[in-house]
Formats: sequence, structure tokens, C-alpha cells
Amino acid sequence: MTDNGSKVFNDPIHGNIELHPILVKIIDTPQFQRLRNIKQLGGTYYVYPGASHNRFEHSIGVAHLAGELLQTLKGKQPGLGIDERDILCVQIAGLCHDLGHGPFSHMFDQMFIPKARPNHDWSHEKASQDMFDHLVEKNHLIGDMKKHRLVPEEDRLFIKELIDPPDVERITEWPHHGRPKEKAFLYEVVSNTRNKIDVDKWEYFARDCHQLGMQNNFDCHRLIKFARVCEVGGMMQICYRDKEVFNLYNMFYTRFSLHKRAYQHKVSNSIEWMIGDAFLKADKHIKIQGKDGKMFTLSTAIDDMVAYTKLTDAIFDCILNSSGAELQEAREILQRIMQRKLYVCLGEFSSEESLGNMKNWWNAHVGKRNPEDYVVELVKYNYGMKEEDPIKHVSFYTKQITDVATPIDRTQVSLLLPERFEEKKFRIYTKRTKDEDLKADRNLFDTFAPAQPVQA
Repeated sequence: MTDNGSKVFNDPIHGNIELHPILVKIIDTPQFQRLRNIKQLGGTYYVYPGASHNRFEHSIGVAHLAGELLQTLKGKQPGLGIDERDILCVQIAGLCHDLGHGPFSHMFDQMFIPKARPNHDWSHEKASQDMFDHLVEKNHLIGDMKKHRLVPEEDRLFIKELIDPPDVERITEWPHHGRPKEKAFLYEVVSNTRNKIDVDKWEYFARDCHQLGMQNNFDCHRLIKFARVCEVGGMMQICYRDKEVFNLYNMFYTRFSLHKRAYQHKVSNSIEWMIGDAFLKADKHIKIQGKDGKMFTLSTAIDDMVAYTKLTDAIFDCILNSSGAELQEAREILQRIMQRKLYVCLGEFSSEESLGNMKNWWNAHVGKRNPEDYVVELVKYNYGMKEEDPIKHVSFYTKQITDVATPIDRTQVSLLLPERFEEKKFRIYTKRTKDEDLKADRNLFDTFAPAQPVQA
């Protein structure tokens, strides 16, 4: 601890990080400490042994980078009116943006909840907002916020808006209440809906590459030095020096590469489908006590922050080491993971068809086999904005004119830039394990896949 109550964290990615006392207060709560037990990359840890890092350290890194970016902007452009209160709120949002992640991170919100509770309107971002409110109230942090010159009612709302801002391309009038339109650029720091360039990505690119043993060719600290706020189309936006455009393409290529090589690895996804299936089998048999003693299941714990605080990756071991007959099916799936008897990826192929149609076609081909013995998944690799080039949504200033920013023509960057920015693949997994069944399934896939329409 330093003399002013801040704390220094020794981080392998960012070195010595000094955090404000209110950030330390938040870190030292059960709701934040919970993130120590949620793997950043979920099932990828079962493929890459180094991917053992958790949401805890990533969130601290995001708070640090948010502070670095805003302090730089404040120093270069005092006319923006960035004050310490703004910086602190954005850092808190960076620290708390992942509070709502469930066990094994994206496996929980993308594979388990959609099947356990179809059509239920929920996201981990919404859960982060709910958990932040719960954290503040449960740990009596209103007094600490006032002590450090925050305005609790206004700034709590601002922090929650920063965690999950709306798509700026679709808004017709200013949607926020935490800060006025003149400070719109603050909403691009933690989660940038305009062009996907934000400190959250910068942090996990650096940390994930480090842990995965991959080279990271993107330098966020250089980019921060060339960041400026300019008015573009009536909105104050974070813009960059024109010569940094290639650095940004490197950033988005890093995202694409991480998805291709790690996040969507076929074995990693196989394991996450297995964990998801185990959770579905165990769902109604797991009882978690929430507020006022009310009991919740794995899938309904998201409705109660007291219950959700108790839900971490540890649920895997609870099921694995259980002995009751009601958890036998779930337990057997997790035992298969421990013995490396995984769902087998029969192969992948490109197609323009929808996932729903592809599932129907595959099910029609399996004949008398049980369709539940297969997983059909659609994997997308892109630069963060589906089929769009995200650089189209970035404005750049020049060395000569620093207060005017405009989009850049891709021909000015390089004639070798990609023409397409999204690649889609279908994969089919079989859950069957007998040699004769695997052989039959592979033969079926070999006749099925070539018949699909291939992307141009």
C-alpha cells in the first residue's frame, strides 16, 4: 500500500500497476474476488496449458489501460474537460466490466444459457451491471464513493452505461445520462460500439498472447500516444494519427488470429460443448442459495446476484466429484473430458447456409441414428464487425492538422489489405465413441460435406 491508500500490483503484462483506493476497495469484495475462479478462455485451457489465467487479472489490466489512455488524452488536450472523476469512473467500469461472466466465461453465455433458457433476454454485460450494483450495495461503498468525490447516483449510472453502451451507429439522440454528449468519447474507452477499438481488447490481446505462447504484433502503448479526440459528424470521437492505421489493422488481424488459432479451436470448442451438455444435465439438480434463502439452479442463478456470486468454474469439480445418481449423466460427460474421450470433430466446411438449415439437413442425413449424438456449429472468424472492415469507422488526423479527423482510404494504406473481413465455417462433432460408430460417422460426413454450397 502507498501513502495515499492506493495499491501497487505486480503484473506480468503491464509491470507495476498503481490503483486508486476506491479500485482497491472494489477488488477486495467477494463479488470481484469471484473472478479469480473464472477462466478467461474457458475450455481453451484444456488445449493450451498456459491459458490458466482468469477474469480477475484481466479486469485489473483493463482498469490500468483505461487510466493510461485517459491520462494521456487529458495531458494532451486539457480543453476536453476530462477530470479525475471521469477517469475514476471509466477505470471502475474497466475493472467491473466482466463481473457478470459465468463459469468458463463465454461457454456459459453462448452455449449453456441459450439452451437452458431459450429466448431469455440475458447477457454477461447485463449481469455485470447487476453485479456492480449488488457489489456497491452489499459492501456499503456509497460512503467510499462520496469520500473520493464521486457522485453516487450519477456516477453509478455512468459506470453501468460504460459497461454496456448502445450501438452508436443506431442512435438518433444522445442516449446517456451519466455524461453529456460533449464527453461522448468517454464511452469509447472500455467498450467501443463504433469501431471495436477499446482497452478491453488491448488488454486481452496482450495477456492471451502471453499465456498462449503466441506473438502479439500489436502495440497498444504506441497507439495511446497517438490518440486524440476530434469532433467527427457532430460527435466527439477518439481518433488516431494517420500513420497508425497499419498498427490498427495489425490489431484486428491479431483478433482474427486468436479466434482462428485458440478461441475457436476445434478441440477447445468440443470440450466447451461437453461442459455445456454436463451443465444441462445437472441444471435442475444443482441448488444454490440466493437472497432471502431462495434456491436457484445453474441456469436461474443469473436472476439473483447473491446466488450468482457463488457460481464459478468450481461447479465443474462439484459435479465431477459428486456421488448422487441424479448427477450421473453429467458426471460421466465430465469424466470423459478428464480421460480425453472428447466429442470428435468430423470435419469442417464453408457454406452460405444458415445454422438452422444446416442442422436440419444434417439431421435428415443421420437416418436411424440419434440426432442428439451430434453437434452442428457455425464458427465465425472476423475483425470484430462481422463482414465489415472496422477501419471504415475510424477517423484519422494528420501531423499538420491535429484537430480535424477523417476516414482513410484503404488504398492509402496498402494494396495488399484483405478484401473480406469474415470467414464462416461449419463443423460437425459426434458424441459417439465406439470405433465402428466413429468410422460410420466419418463416412457420413465425407458424403455430406461436399454436397454443401461453398462460399465464393
